[in-house]
Amino acid sequence: MLSALGCDESTVLIGHSSGAVAAMRLLETNPLAGALLVSACHTDLGNAHEAASGYYPPSGGEWDWRAISSNARGNIVLLHGHDDPFIGLAEPRHVAKSLGCELRVEEDRSHFFEPGEDLVDATYAVLERALGGDSVYLGKG
Repeated sequence: MLSALGCDESTVLIGHSSGAVAAMRLLETNPLAGALLVSACHTDLGNAHEAASGYYPPSGGEWDWRAISSNARGNIVLLHGHDDPFIGLAEPRHVAKSLGCELRVEEDRSHFFEPGEDLVDATYAVLERALGGDSVYLGKG
């Protein structure tokens, strides 16, 4: 991700599901401006394909929660759907508690297969924190 996407200390990374897990692993060793983790988990959920990814303990090593938070400058927001059929609420609750970050649970959402204002709002929250409270404008042109 660092070279392919050009991620650096000015980057706010947005990861969804397994991408959120990949973002957490990246943050263990690389400083970024922040992260929005959508439908994140900390275990392989008993799924053999997820276990084979090498992201999760034990094969991926234990999570370094302190490093993740520090390398994101404490600027992490978790977004999760209340009705997510794949990842129960205990997973993101554990991640949020371990990182000491905000968890936003959206009542009428599942696994965020569709775009929505909640994603935009959470993205703005992370971007504004990364900019030190300055307003974010993402306009056309």
